[in-house]
Order: sequence, then structure tokens, then C-alpha cells
Amino acid sequence: MLKKDSLIKGTLILAAAALTARFLGLFQRIPLDYMLGADGQASFNLANTMYLLLLTVATGGIPVTISKMISQRYALGRPDEAKQIYKAALLFGTVTGVLLAIGMFVFAPLIAQIAKLPSSVLSLRAIAPALLLFPVIAMTRGYFQGRQIMSAGAISQIVEQILRIIGGIGLALIILGLGWGEEWGAAAIAFGSVFGSIGAFGVMLRYAGKMRKQDKAEHNSLETKVQKMEEAGRKPIRYRTIYREIFTMSIPAVVTAMAVQFVYFFDTTFFMRLTESLYSEKAATDALAGYSTKAMAIAGIPPILAIALGASIIPVIASAFSLKKMDEVQRQASLVMRIVCFTGVPVALLLSIAAYSITGLLFVSPSGSGAVALLTAGTIVQITMMTTNSILYGLDMPKQPMMHTFVGFALKILCSIALAPWFGVYGLIIGSSICFIVITWLNVEKIKERVKLNVLGRRWVPYVIAVVVPAAAGWGAESIMLALTDSWPNKLSYLAAGSAAAVVVGGLYVILLAALRVVTPEDIKTFPGPLRKAMSLILKPFYRKAI
Repeated sequence: MLKKDSLIKGTLILAAAALTARFLGLFQRIPLDYMLGADGQASFNLANTMYLLLLTVATGGIPVTISKMISQRYALGRPDEAKQIYKAALLFGTVTGVLLAIGMFVFAPLIAQIAKLPSSVLSLRAIAPALLLFPVIAMTRGYFQGRQIMSAGAISQIVEQILRIIGGIGLALIILGLGWGEEWGAAAIAFGSVFGSIGAFGVMLRYAGKMRKQDKAEHNSLETKVQKMEEAGRKPIRYRTIYREIFTMSIPAVVTAMAVQFVYFFDTTFFMRLTESLYSEKAATDALAGYSTKAMAIAGIPPILAIALGASIIPVIASAFSLKKMDEVQRQASLVMRIVCFTGVPVALLLSIAAYSITGLLFVSPSGSGAVALLTAGTIVQITMMTTNSILYGLDMPKQPMMHTFVGFALKILCSIALAPWFGVYGLIIGSSICFIVITWLNVEKIKERVKLNVLGRRWVPYVIAVVVPAAAGWGAESIMLALTDSWPNKLSYLAAGSAAAVVVGGLYVILLAALRVVTPEDIKTFPGPLRKAMSLILKPFYRKAI
């Protein structure tokens, strides 16, 4: 029998699944650098970025909206309406999946022509069939979240990533072994998403079967309920009404959810055109391969915490706001921003200052580490953008972050067009950072209209010191270790240098947080359970009596 998950347990399950999926996704990018050349990497990454953008546009905030609608109907004792909503969502997912898959397959040559990557046609067409199933999978995940069965979506997400990696990489090894060339090899890795979609769909079918039996046992079948509705004088909800409710609630979430994917889509699609006055065709392809394979993969690590925090903070703030407990809203909003400062920033910091060693350790060579460092540093503002978006959703202001995102998109396009011809890949990354900074600034100004954020107060200067000093020391430690291990095998040297930077940055950061009283015992007591335990253990030597 399927058991409902509590709010806390459900949030933890979803956060753990997101963490696992992100890390597994990273391991799909690493083999690209070893298996394919620059053309193959650029082809796969264009197809993958286009696929993720279309998937976000088609499903972005809709599963969350469906989960709310489903949970509301069950709370009101109307499972019949919930099942109608689910049926309408499945129909929408099916139609959308078919249209997207056909569209991507048919327009693949046009997309490749715009991107000036003719070799990407095969990859675009290979990944297209995955769009058939994923919209339906997303709708089903939303339904199960509404029924408080979080494990269904979590397990399907993990299975999807595992099969995507094993299927894609395995098929590529066979294709490349047969001598078909890297164009087909890139398409094989892209086809891994199809394996992932089939696996995820199978998991959701299994859970749907269990739920159907359980509902039937509880006399909650759709036919019985519709009959009872008619007997009670209630008519089934029209699909038009259901879709109006879904789209009204989800469109703002879709726009904000696609922010990062839009930035990456723009960069990969127009990279060759925007940088053609600076790079030769080969240099541009190499730079694009390094940016899309290495930088995007490593830069995906720091925002993981923000995704988990965003999922957990929305219901907390929304609940306090609905009860007009503005002091609690202020406390929770300030707390989540404080946690981002204390935990998200050092991760991005380490990955940025040790980018050379980390890139060299994970990939064939450290080439492109400059782009890795700059893009990863930019995730600091990406994290704050995501977090402030979530706070505004909790404050029942979903349209504001949507409008701010449109402003950010416009600035991204203008800045990239202006900077890329002069600075190449770095110009595109600077344009992305400006986009995220402006969205964050607009979000914070809008939040201040409702509540006053008190993130660090007078502790900003000590906090900056606690960030800058470890960064400088970590960079020095990496440089010294690289010099000392110059005669070692490359991978071993990169490992030693990266480890030295991690120890110095992590150790010095914690020491300064405590020594400069940036983190106080009172702060630690307000953190969520798991984080509170970790921080208490780390800082206990400095606050023995207070913690």
C-alpha cells in the first residue's frame, strides 16, 4: 500500500532526488570530453540544451500547479474532480509531447543552421523522441505529489538519470567502436535521454497501477465518483475550466523556471555567430565545446542547495503569510538568504578558485578552466535569484519574478550581443551574470515592499573578509601545490592541488566565520535540523558553551 509522506519527509525526498539527479547528470558530461572531439561535444550540448529548454517550457511549473490542484480537491473531499484534473493533465502532456517531438525532429536542420553546427542535426533528432514521454511523466509526478506520494517522482528521476547515462554512453561506445564517427557518437549519447524517459515512464506506470488498485479498494474509481456527482447535482468540470486554472497558476512559474535554461540555450545556439569576428571556426568550436561540456557541468553543482531550499521555503512562507504573521515571514525569508550566504557561496568560491585543478582532474585537460571559473563564480547570483524567486512565490507574488525574468532576458541578449564579439565566451558569461544580478536586485526590492530582510545586518564587512581571505589563500595553496607536484602525473597533481585548495578554503572559511562572529550560536539554532547539526559539529570548538 502506498503511504503518504509528511511535508518534511516529502521535501527531503525531493531534495535528495534533485541532488542525486544533478550529480548523475554531471557524470554524463565528463565522458564527452574523453569520447568526442569539439564538434561532437558541441553537437550533443546544443541538442541537450534545446531539449531541456523545450521540456521546461512545456512542463516548467505545471507539475507543481497540478499537485496543488490535486491536493486541494482531496482536502475538500472531491477525489472525482482530482481524477478529472489528472486525466486532463495527461491529455495535455500527450499532445504536447507529440508536437514537441515532431517539431524538434522536423526543424533540426534549421536549428543546426542557426547555430552554425551542421553536425548537430543527428543529435537533435536522436533526442527528440524523449520529448514524447517526458511531459506525461511530469504530469504524473505532479499528480503523485498532490497525493503526497513523493517517492514516485524521486525514484523515477533517479532511474531516468541512471539509464540516461548507462544507455547513452554504452550505445556511444558501440557506435564509436564500429567506426561510425563522432557525429553518430554524439547522437548516441543524446539518445540516452530516450532510455531515461522509458525508465522513468515505467516507474510511473508501476506507481499508477498501485494507486489505481488502492483507489478501487477504497471505492474511489472515477466512474463511481462521476455517478455520485451527478446524483448530488454536481457536473464534471470542463477541460476548458481545468486548463484555465492550470495555466493561470503555472505560466509565471514556467517563465522563472526557464531562466537558466534560456541563458544556456541562447549561448549554445548563437555562440558561433556572436564570436565569429573574434575566433576562427575551429577556435570557436573548441571554446563552445569547453564552455558547454565543462563550464556548464561544474557550474550546475552550487545551485543544488538553492533548489532544495526553494522547494522547502515556499510552503513555510506561504503559510505564515496567509496567517498574516509578518514577523515569521521576515524571519524565514531572512533565514533562507542567510543560509545561502553561509553555504552556497563557499561551494561556488572553491569551484571558482580551484577551477584549473578541478577541470584538469575531471576532464582530459584543464583547457577552458577560465570559463569554468567565471561561470561558477556567477552561480552566486544565480543562487540568490532562485532563492528570491521562491520567497516572492511564498508571498503570493508570482507575476513579479516573471516580469523581472523578462527584463533579465532582454539584458542578457543585449549584453551578449555587445560583449561576445570582443570578449568571446567571457562576454557571454558576463551577460548571463548581469541578467541574474538584475533579476535578484528587482526581486529583493519587491520583497522589501512586504517585509524587511535582515540577512547579516552589520556583519557584511566581516563576512566579505571571511570570503575574500580564504579565496586568496586557496588560490595560493593551489598554485604552490601545482608547482611542487609539477613532475607528478597530471591527474595526481590536479588532485593534490584541488585537495589543498579545498582544505585551505574550507578550514579558513569556517575559522573566520567563527572568529569574526559572522555566524553566531543564535544563527545556528534557527537553521533546519540537518544543517544545524552539521554547523554545530563544525563550530563547536569555537562556541563550546553556547552550542
